[in-house]
Parts: sequence; structure tokens; C-alpha cells
Amino acid sequence: MSFYTSLSGLQAAQTEMSTISHNLANVSTNGFKKSRTEFADVIASSVNLSPTHMVGSGTLLLANRQQFGQGSFMQSTSSLDLAVSGDGFFVVKPDANAATVNFTRNGGFSVDPKTQNVVDAQGSSLQVYPVDASGEVTATGLDSTISLKLPERSGNAMPTGNVKLAVNLSAGAGVPAKATFDRFDPTSYNQSAQTTIYDGTGNPLTMTQYFKRETLPTGTPPVSTWSVHSFVGDEELTSGGTAGATLTFNATGKITAPATPIAFDDFTPAGTTATQRLTLDFGTATTQLAAPFNVASRTQDGKAVGLLQGVTVGADGIVKASFSNGDTQALGKVALANFSNPSGLRQLGNSYWASTGVSGEPVGGAAGEKGLGNLMSGTIERSNVDITEELVGLIAAQRNFQANAKALDTASQISQTIFNIRS
Repeated sequence: MSFYTSLSGLQAAQTEMSTISHNLANVSTNGFKKSRTEFADVIASSVNLSPTHMVGSGTLLLANRQQFGQGSFMQSTSSLDLAVSGDGFFVVKPDANAATVNFTRNGGFSVDPKTQNVVDAQGSSLQVYPVDASGEVTATGLDSTISLKLPERSGNAMPTGNVKLAVNLSAGAGVPAKATFDRFDPTSYNQSAQTTIYDGTGNPLTMTQYFKRETLPTGTPPVSTWSVHSFVGDEELTSGGTAGATLTFNATGKITAPATPIAFDDFTPAGTTATQRLTLDFGTATTQLAAPFNVASRTQDGKAVGLLQGVTVGADGIVKASFSNGDTQALGKVALANFSNPSGLRQLGNSYWASTGVSGEPVGGAAGEKGLGNLMSGTIERSNVDITEELVGLIAAQRNFQANAKALDTASQISQTIFNIRS
């Protein structure tokens, strides 16, 4: 019997060394959780055996229990690197079109260039709750989650139809010596202003106004006039077939004409085949004062298609994308899950876990809700393995193995002595 008792001790020590070796091998695995081997003694008891005469029969493996303590954090430059500070797991789908989900603490996510899905190193898609334009969750529960996908574009192109420009033309400016306007000759005009507009496909165009003083204050009451020539690229815009328009100011520097926006004739921007119509409104904020020339405001109603420029993840789990046209879009809220008994989760490898009857059903939620931890962006959770602790445990396991081996050797020697007894 002592042979089997010592053998159970050897097997127990071997199992513990294997567990410690596994922990040490994953000391650099992000999101890894160490395990602890637990044993129980074996007692063969009988109702007619005195408790003082009972002898144990060795040991057995009680549990290889996972330890879900917090790992250390490492800063990252990627906003898609996420970590949970506290309880909870990220929810991922190995197949975005299937129902199977896994759970992980490794929040190292990136963008799949083929699908634009946010995925981990194994290609599993991060799950989020759907949200509306204001970022409010529209469906709850893990069955309602969707794979997080980053759109490449935002919005539809809209050609510019109306431009509003407010400027101050210096009252002290003189009349250019050159009478004929030539945009390539700065001596033929006083100032210029540029506004970015858009054609029907969303391509940016530069609209330029050239301001030329025509007359100094004359008449009673005194009136000043300026001419303005408008170009889109290299094409000068006309109104009623006439190039240029006249701006009139009274003695106080207030604009008196034109009283309505200038409506330009249809034109075809370079590189397109669709015609475009523009109006230019100087409004009432355009002035002629003693101050230097300046552009007080410029607006236009065109819009380019926005290209994805960046993505952020808030502490509340809301994922927002920003685009080159100034749009921002809420894409979802990071889904987290927790279990009544995380130690009962089944390890799948690749830092994945699956729920079991021992762990209980997953309880879904978001960061800071239902006892779930806080979400940290630009951070990775490292392994929770303590090398010093594991090495001490490895020494103890080795000592236990050697002790049981010695007991086995002693039992063997005793048996050999018995076999050598001569009658």
C-alpha cells in the first residue's frame, strides 16, 4: 500500500510542477490568469475501524483552480488597446456570423483591413451593444451584441450652393494704378480672400474673391465703390454673362449694394461633367472701415465625404469614430460579461474562456455597471503571474517530489529485505 501512497504523492508533485511551469511559460501572455493546484488527502475509512488506527492512502487532485486577480497594466499608443480594471471579460466572436461567443481579458484589439471589424490577434470580433446617434444603447443583453466595425466613410457629398463672406475693406486703401484687373498682377487689385467649396462629388475647390477699389468717397452723401471678381480654380464666374460685381459703401462704411446675394451663372468645375450653381452673399457684416483688411467670417453649405481619421473609446465604453469632414459617429458600446463563479470557466487557449455549468451563465453589461470594472483605453492588462512566487512554489514542488521518491525507494528496500529472508 505504501507504494501507491508514495506514487500518489509523486503524481501530485508532478501535477503541481506542470501547473507552475504553465504559469511561468505565460508570464508575458497578455490577459493570462495563473492557476493554483489544490490537493486533498485520501482516507479509506470503515465503520468498524477505530479512528486511532486509520492510515491515509495518499493524495488526489482536488482542483486546478484559476486565479482571476488583477494583472499589471501596460500603457499603449493605440486607442483600441483596452483593459478592464476590476471584474469582467470582453466578449468576442470567433465567427462574426455565428452565435458562439468566447470571453477574454486580453484587450489587444486592432482593425481587420479586409472587413474593417475590430478584432483580436486570433481574428475574433469584439462585441458591442448597438447605439443610436446620441450614443444611447438601443438593445441590451449579450444576444443583442454586434461586431464592432469601423466605417471608412461618413456622409454623402453635397455640392456648395451658397457662400457667405463677411470682410472689412480698408477705408484707407487707394485706387490701384493699373485700371484693368488682372489676377496675376497684384498691382491691379487691393486684396483677395479664399474659401474652400465642394463640387458634386465632394472634391474640394478653391473659390477666390479679388477686391479692387474703384472710387474714393464721392457725391453727397459720399459713396465708395469696389469691384469684386470671383474665380473657382482658373474659371471666372459671371452673373448674367458679366464678370465682376460692384460693392457700394456709404459714409459710415456700411455696405449698401448689392442688397441681395450675387447669383452666378452655371459653371462646370474642372474634372467633373455636372454643372454647378453658386450664390455669394456679403450680407450686412461686410464693411469699409479704417481697420486693415480682414475676413470676419466665411461659410458655405457644401460637404465632402468624410474619411475615417480616428477612433476613441470612452471610459463608459462608447466607441466614437471621427472623420475628415468633421463628422463624429457613435459606433457602439463595448460589451462586458461577468460570472458568478469565474473559476469555473473552461480554458480554451489563446486567452479565451467559455462558460460552463460550474461558472454560471454570463451576465452582460457595460463598464461600471452591475459590478463590472472600469474600461481603460490605450492600456493592456498583463499576466497576473508573480515570478518570485512561482519559483518558490516550484522549489517546494520539487522538494515534495524528491521526498515522495525517497519514500517509494524506502518501501522498495523494505520489500526487498522481506524477499531476502531465508527460512
